[in-house]
Amino acid sequence: MYRLLRTNAFRLAALYMALFAASVLTLLVFIYFSTADFVERQTEETVGAEITGLQEQYREHGLLGLIEAINSRASAERGEPTLYLLADPRLKRIAGNLANWPQTTAIKSGWVRFTVELTRAGQPVTYDALASVFVLNGDYRLLVGRDLRDAVTFRARVEQTLFFAALLTLALGLIGGLFMTRNVLRRIEAVNRTSASIIQGDLSERVPLTGSGDEFDQLAANLNAMLDRIERLMAGMRQVTDNIAHDLRTPLSRLRARLEVTLLERPDATRYADALSETIAEADQLLGTFNALLSIAEAEAGARREHMAEVELDEIARSVADLYEPVAEEKGLKLTLDIASPAPVRGDRHLLSQAIANLLDNALKYTPEGEVRLTVRHDDVGRVVVEVADNGPGVPADHREHVFDRFFRLENSRSTPGNGLGLSLVRAVAKLHGGEIRLEDNGPGLKAVMILPAAPQRAASLPNRTAA
Repeated sequence: MYRLLRTNAFRLAALYMALFAASVLTLLVFIYFSTADFVERQTEETVGAEITGLQEQYREHGLLGLIEAINSRASAERGEPTLYLLADPRLKRIAGNLANWPQTTAIKSGWVRFTVELTRAGQPVTYDALASVFVLNGDYRLLVGRDLRDAVTFRARVEQTLFFAALLTLALGLIGGLFMTRNVLRRIEAVNRTSASIIQGDLSERVPLTGSGDEFDQLAANLNAMLDRIERLMAGMRQVTDNIAHDLRTPLSRLRARLEVTLLERPDATRYADALSETIAEADQLLGTFNALLSIAEAEAGARREHMAEVELDEIARSVADLYEPVAEEKGLKLTLDIASPAPVRGDRHLLSQAIANLLDNALKYTPEGEVRLTVRHDDVGRVVVEVADNGPGVPADHREHVFDRFFRLENSRSTPGNGLGLSLVRAVAKLHGGEIRLEDNGPGLKAVMILPAAPQRAASLPNRTAA
């Protein structure tokens, strides 16, 4: 309970309860005074009606008629709280149900309040009374009023009712505040428990969902998605570390062994030259791996956004195709272009060229024979689509997401030239430009589809033009 009372949730609940209680109490006070004022006005209206009737009697029958009317009404009340008193100039009683002229206190024009002692059920009872006083001809005085015992009783009951209503409001507010605080604290404790488990190293822990769809469930879902992402990143980091250890250790070991063997053998300028050439080739491969990692990191961090400008992707695709045309001819493959013109996008020319080159390089590398097709077109919503399709062995559906991971290879031997970073760079470039990359079946073969938003300045809607 002490811990519960110290939580921010309880403080918020207590603040809400205080505001709610203040609002309810204000409403109750308003009801009380409105009710009291209504009862008092009803009393005044009743007295006013009695006075009007007596005035009619006085105008028509004079003082004797007034006395007769007062005596008749006083005797007819039979315990009703209406009070009458007609007194002479010396305030001696002439008629009415009061024994003598009371000690009055003026409360407003024409109205006085006084204390009256009446006999109820044979017992003397003292009540407050409200009356109106008139001075008649000859300095006679007339007092007409009502005792306020019913009004006092009603007001006391209203006060009692409002008091218990206020207590009930405070009690329900406190219970509701504690319940709400405990519920909130329970949800927060679930997050804290999960966080503590993750701090201890268990990355598989997730925040439980209640299925209510409230803001706590939304927060838990976002936290779980974030934890899933962190777990994938950590797994990817471990995989990258392992792959780097494999991909870099092997060429470094070969490089060192080659240099060591060269130094141990008899000096020979030709052999030294060959060893240096092979060493430079190995170093270039290592530098290529590091440059690819650096390019991926820059693309994922958005470091090259300031270099973006409107470029023609169709021209970039043609330039890349021209570079890979000799490679295709050397392997006996047909490189076909199907390029829409124009295809403007806002992006980094160098990164876009590298992404298309990586897609073409993969397609040419894994296609033993047949055709590789490079397509640049517009989809139904005006985006620019780059497709590289081949008729090679393709990629199994359950591996198509993994091939975008760094250093991922479908072959365990890792004998095919390359560092497993090409598609990782393509995905990073696509995300940098607000696009996406996916792999599809080409039947047979594989189709890599990169979708980029078109440049906002102008829409490209020209039909495709095919060139071979």
